[in-house]
Amino acid sequence: MADLLELSEDLPVESVPAGAVLIEEGSDPDRLLILVSGSVTIERDDVAFARIDSPGSIFGEMSAVLRRPATATVRASTDVTVRVAADPEAFLIERPGAALNVLRTTASRLDGLTQYLVDVKAQFADQSGHLGMVDDILDTLVHHQSPAAQTGSARDPEGDHQH
Repeated sequence: MADLLELSEDLPVESVPAGAVLIEEGSDPDRLLILVSGSVTIERDDVAFARIDSPGSIFGEMSAVLRRPATATVRASTDVTVRVAADPEAFLIERPGAALNVLRTTASRLDGLTQYLVDVKAQFADQSGHLGMVDDILDTLVHHQSPAAQTGSARDPEGDHQH
């Protein structure tokens, strides 16, 4: 299967200096970024929680897929080069391999988070208070259902309403 670097070879390239913000927490989901080189830090509520330097990593996908403002800030730790998909939905719809890559990345993150919560649940099973709430959190994550899928595409955002 092709990776995101291969699937994005035709996209425009943007160079970003160290310290600059590529995606601002709370901003609209108006583009996807694929890391070509450099390193970025992921921050939420001004707290850095991840550093990513793997070429082919994608940023802005959660916001685009959920159609919600960005959940985190992506800041260049070093000088960074990214490929830019200015229309995230079209990029994912027209390149199913890219959508599958994003799905695998998201599933991997969710699997890691779930395993972490299971470990915490086992460690604090007999606790009360906020540590005892891990069971409720895990249950919410496992049983969370998204809103109903909407028909339509990037080309026809209203969908086919003919019956």
